Formats: sequence, C-alpha cells, structure tokens
Amino acid sequence: MDYGINNLMNKFRVILADDHEVVRAGIQKVLEDSTEFTIVSEVEDGDSLFESLERENPDCLLVDISMPEFDPLKAIVDIRNKYPELKILIVSAFDDNHYVQGLFQAGIHGYHLKDQPLSDLKLAIQKVMNGEHWISGSLISKLIPTPSKQVMKTFLTSRQQEILRLLKNGYGNDKIAAELNLSVKTIENHLTKLYKQLGVRSRLEASNYANQFPEILGLKIQKPAKDNLFHQQSNEFSILLVDDNKFYLRQLARVITGIISQSNLYDAKEIEEAVTIAQNVQPKLAFVDVVLGDEDGILCTRRI
Repeated sequence: MDYGINNLMNKFRVILADDHEVVRAGIQKVLEDSTEFTIVSEVEDGDSLFESLERENPDCLLVDISMPEFDPLKAIVDIRNKYPELKILIVSAFDDNHYVQGLFQAGIHGYHLKDQPLSDLKLAIQKVMNGEHWISGSLISKLIPTPSKQVMKTFLTSRQQEILRLLKNGYGNDKIAAELNLSVKTIENHLTKLYKQLGVRSRLEASNYANQFPEILGLKIQKPAKDNLFHQQSNEFSILLVDDNKFYLRQLARVITGIISQSNLYDAKEIEEAVTIAQNVQPKLAFVDVVLGDEDGILCTRRI
C-alpha cells in the first residue's frame, strides 16, 4: 500500500515491511497521529521492499525478518550499503540470540519485539532517528552468553576463510561463487562442510561465530592506541570503559575517579580495541555499553 505526499513536510518518512496485515494495521494506528513520522509505503515481501526503497527515499525502515523473498542478513547488508543514512529498526517476534546479534552486526539500529507494547514502538523509532540504538529489554538477558572456558580450536583452510569472510560481509552464494570463480554448487558444498565444522546451522550463526572469533579468519589484533583518552600511569586499580560516545565516556570517567581516586582508566570505542586493551592490561572492572555504534556490546563483553 502506498500513501500520498500530503502533510509530509518536516516528518520522517517511514516504510513498513511486514507480511502480516494485522501487524501493519497496528503499527499504522500507533503512528497515524504522530507529528514526527509518516508511513509512506507498506510492503509485504522482499522484492516489494527494495522497489519501495528505490522509489520513496525513506528516513526509517520498520521491517520484520520473516517475509517472503527476504534473506534478512544479506538484505540488511545490501540495504546498508546502498542507503547508508537509512535507519533500520527490526520489528519481529523472533528473539533468537543468533538473529539479533547477527543483524546488529549487519548494521541495524534497533530490534523491537512484537510482544512488547506498541506504545514502546514510537519511543524506539524516536531513539533510532535521534542517532541512538534500541533493543527490547527482554532481549538483553537472552543475549548475555553463558560463560564458557572452551577454547576455540577450529582451524579453516584459506578457501574456507575466504568463503566465511564473504558470507560475513553479506554475500549470497551466487555472489561468493562469482567472486571466487567457482560454481554455486561448489560453494554450497563448502558451506555444508563449513557449518558442520563450526557447529552452526545457518548463515547468521556462521557470521556470528566469525564475529566472536575473528582470529578464525586470520585477522590480526591491533595494538591499543598510544593516545588512549583516559590512560593514567597508576597500576592501582585498572578499569576499562567501552562506549562509542565520547561524552558518556568522560562523564563516566568523572564519576569513577570521584569514587576510586587511584583508578587507572582505559577507554575503547569498538570491540577490537576493547579486546586488545583487556588482553594487555587485564582490568579489574569493565563498563560496556550494550550497543557500540554498529557493533554489539554483549559480544564485546563475551570476548573480553
């Protein structure tokens, strides 16, 4: 369903993508009296979504991950690459941690569960459009992994690393095949063996595994920056602060130094930087934001 352009001045343009008419009607009801947002198009499958994105030039996309003709991980990566300014909020009944983590890593800005009050959805959109991230509260406990002392012992061939790296970047089988000059059938066979070797069942789980253990792709860990914002010389009590917002980092640093005057503070704004600092410093305490830009703070906590 497409809408006219009346009364769109100064309103954020929203595309609503969900194959359930009842859900679309409920969301439309929530937003119909809003002075901030207007739904410019409703679609119910992946093909229609991409057509609508091309036509409407929206500010925000509300999208379910379960629609016909829609591969969520690949689609989100494609959308983020083509429309980098577009804010993407998932509105879904799926609360599987692999889906949520994988989609945040692919570039979404928020994840709202359908079983939450619809009134919260308006707040979620506001947060996302203000440059913040949103995640339904009930998801947080599901995303915190059970601590494990198991060491990652999986080793991949250079070909497997190439395929997993491309998969992680959102490539479909046909695009991976073209990139590596192989047949699609060969890629499918490689993926079947790769999934079994990693102990995963899907592209999202494989991508999530690669993000948790980047060393499996042969990635090198960078050394921490010399001009670390809060680095002090004392070794009394080391604390790591992980947040992509410098203002909040400074505020938190002031609070901590007011409580623990002899603390040695380190800051990081992304996962690799935080892991590197943790490996070198072994802090006694860490404060980690749940969302780090386009990265996952819960994943950061697990890797630390």
